[in-house]
Amino acid sequence: MSETAAGRRHPLELLTAGEICAAVNVVKSSGRVADAILFAAVTLDEPIKAELAGFAEGGETPRRLRLSIVPGPEARLIDAVVDVGSGAVVAWNDLDDVRPALLLDESFNAIIALHDHPDWVVALAKRGITDLTKVQIDPWPTGDFGVPAEAGRRVVRCIPYYREHPGVHGYARPIEGLLARVDMARGEVLDVSDHGVVPQPPELGSYYPEDNGPLRPDLKPLRITQPEGPSCTVIGNLVSWQRWSLRVSLDPHEGLVLHTVGYEDGGAIRSILHRASISEMVVPYGDPGPLHGWKNTFDAGEWGLGRMANSLALGCDCLGEIYYFDAITADERGEPVTVPNVICLHEEDYGILWKHQDMNSGRTEVRRSRRLVVSSIATIGNYEYGFYWYFYLDGTIQLEVKLTGIMSTQALPDGEESPFARRIAPGLAAPLHQHLFCARLDFDVDGPVNEVYEVDVEPVGLGDANPWGNGFTARSTRLDSESQARRRVDASRSRTWKVSNPTSRNRFGEPVAYKLVPGATPTLLAHPDSSIGRRAGFATENLWVTPQRPDERRAAGEHPNQHPGGDGLVRWTAADRSLVDTGIVVWHTFGVTHVPRPEDWPVMPVEYTGFLLAPVGFFDQNPPLDVPPPPADCHPKPV
Repeated sequence: MSETAAGRRHPLELLTAGEICAAVNVVKSSGRVADAILFAAVTLDEPIKAELAGFAEGGETPRRLRLSIVPGPEARLIDAVVDVGSGAVVAWNDLDDVRPALLLDESFNAIIALHDHPDWVVALAKRGITDLTKVQIDPWPTGDFGVPAEAGRRVVRCIPYYREHPGVHGYARPIEGLLARVDMARGEVLDVSDHGVVPQPPELGSYYPEDNGPLRPDLKPLRITQPEGPSCTVIGNLVSWQRWSLRVSLDPHEGLVLHTVGYEDGGAIRSILHRASISEMVVPYGDPGPLHGWKNTFDAGEWGLGRMANSLALGCDCLGEIYYFDAITADERGEPVTVPNVICLHEEDYGILWKHQDMNSGRTEVRRSRRLVVSSIATIGNYEYGFYWYFYLDGTIQLEVKLTGIMSTQALPDGEESPFARRIAPGLAAPLHQHLFCARLDFDVDGPVNEVYEVDVEPVGLGDANPWGNGFTARSTRLDSESQARRRVDASRSRTWKVSNPTSRNRFGEPVAYKLVPGATPTLLAHPDSSIGRRAGFATENLWVTPQRPDERRAAGEHPNQHPGGDGLVRWTAADRSLVDTGIVVWHTFGVTHVPRPEDWPVMPVEYTGFLLAPVGFFDQNPPLDVPPPPADCHPKPV
């Protein structure tokens, strides 16, 4: 159901095919571009907070689309904004020496250009490979290492794998020692480098059921049913569930995005988050050799979590009573494309919510916990990333990222060892690497003016105030400026970060707040002066805080592909702006450092990472006291 059925269409509603066509036609008919332009992205130009407030008060908000236009094969982009209501171009910026995320059509052009290149064919023949249809070529972002041949070009590096037949993946049999560099926009091979022949691993590494039988016969069906239907309602992209209210969308780069997250309390929706997303993620590899030392990829900024999002299937990706959102996006020609079932919405039982058995009366009260799940899954080449936002009855929000898929591999002959890789199969290894995500959390805790405190739990020294030596206390320090707010996780102090509203108080007179509870999470291990250290500066800290600016959207900068670095959070926070008496955005870097193991092959079981956002004095008491008891009799039976 669209909100137009209720009268007015909300400014954050999902894009329509008509809007995409209208905006693309405005650009093409403007006389400023040729017909052969490509579109790296067409997205909603989201209204700022003041515009949304005006809409809530009955005003009109223009519906604008932002188009990232690729005018030719050079390192140049056009960033345009079109008002689809009036048909006017309201912004037009020519950007030089920048590149879009890797375009899929151009990636295919790179594969075609390389396939029949004589140097490539000769190198494969040295390895006994003459049937080129059995060679899988994976284009990778090339990074930035100051290579003169890459200046002014859109370049990929290509890694080959051998596929014995079309039904197997190539990652079990890397064609080690061979790399190529291709101008993907022009379809021009720049160089082919052969570092020597390495024997191919012998196994195919199949994870298909027909190759891994006999299958377990004793796994009985598990069915989740809600005979009366789910407890949530969906109108357009507005979701309401058990006091929660939020909107969902899909961004080409950030993937799943949450908007206007609030919780109903005392008859009114209290705001918590204005916007939440994964602004960037980077995968740096730890092997410094010539074949793998350049490997790193920004899976949001160089590929796109939304562009690579899966259509999800009931009983496979999601289980239960499911509501799916489709997304309408633009292809690289500017044509609208519908991606069905790209966001999954459902409820899950989650054990007990709270319980107590009174030892005097014998009365037991218990409530079942339940959570709303909003999820999306993206496949970026060999890896899958599942993004799961959980909303709990007690006001807690959780983001859980599930990592699975197939590791990037390298051939490692038996008898050889590498300190930078781990053997996972005969003749096959996987380099040590990291997956570092940066969540952009635009807080709106009971209003737009928020402050951030670092909360450390510290022991108290022996003395008159602590005669038994057992005392410890929580110390809060306000982070007043951007330089002060560059922080790291400290498990020894149970460190959390609290976002509070100094103008909104609970019944104890304390500012209402939400806290960010990090997991055990790493920071970037590469040297700060390395190429990836300069380009992924956001990953050197676990916490950054900036004043709220709608144009500061991506942690590594707007266009990280082949960028030399120093952009995004590193550049913005160099101004050391004040974080007092203003709206703020919290940026949280989290992830995993992956030391491969045999159990990760041939396909990884899910590895988990993420964080919690929990209320701290936001409510005056436990908010789900009004959850009804379960229908079962929970009172203990006398013996």
